[in-house]
Amino acid sequence: MESMEAHLPKWNSDTGGRRLVNIQTNRVWRRVYRHHVPLLLIALASTTILYVTRPYKDVITKLSFATAYPALILFAVTLLIGPWNTLRSQRTPVSIDLRRDLGIWAGILGLIHAVVGQCVHLRGRPWLYYVYEHRKNGPTGLRHDLFGFNNFTGFGATVVLIVLFATSNDWFLRRLGTRQWKQVQRWNYACFALTAAHALGYQTMEHQAAPFLVTALTCISLTVILQVVGFTLSRSRFRVQT
Repeated sequence: MESMEAHLPKWNSDTGGRRLVNIQTNRVWRRVYRHHVPLLLIALASTTILYVTRPYKDVITKLSFATAYPALILFAVTLLIGPWNTLRSQRTPVSIDLRRDLGIWAGILGLIHAVVGQCVHLRGRPWLYYVYEHRKNGPTGLRHDLFGFNNFTGFGATVVLIVLFATSNDWFLRRLGTRQWKQVQRWNYACFALTAAHALGYQTMEHQAAPFLVTALTCISLTVILQVVGFTLSRSRFRVQT
């Protein structure tokens, strides 16, 4: 697989440096108007529709709900690009701007959801998402019920998401090198697994309406199926070539 490091700026001369700066500047602006502006509009439209149509009475609950599903859908799409290219017999580069930008917006919405979500069920007492409230003859220590499972998986996904969000840029790609950078970015699979567990857990606990359950199940199952198919095809093609 071709290394992305070969395409990153290297300051060999003033002329070459200025040329590479112009190339990078043009690339950034292309990403802004081709990816970020449409994704911003999609994020605003989807969260607004979910926000205004939910029957909840308070802003916090509405905002938590409205950011959850767009974040999950965008996250799933980032993981479908690679398998889709494999199915079309196209090589997937180490880094793709579209996949990065989809991941950025999935990360933004996911982090908003994670922060706001700490205030939905236990206002002013977010630690009770993770430990039991002290009660006579009640359970103590870390939560081990469904509510605790949902929150610990969400917390784990948030931690991994922050790392992915912080390192998904050219500076870290140069700093770490292609191999190490890709190893870090592969944690997106763990992040998605934790996110899926978190989403399904809350679907079970809150008994969401059928359209939202179907949305979550579709995102998760489609991602898992295509990832397995893509991995299987890649391995079989590699064996044929060797």
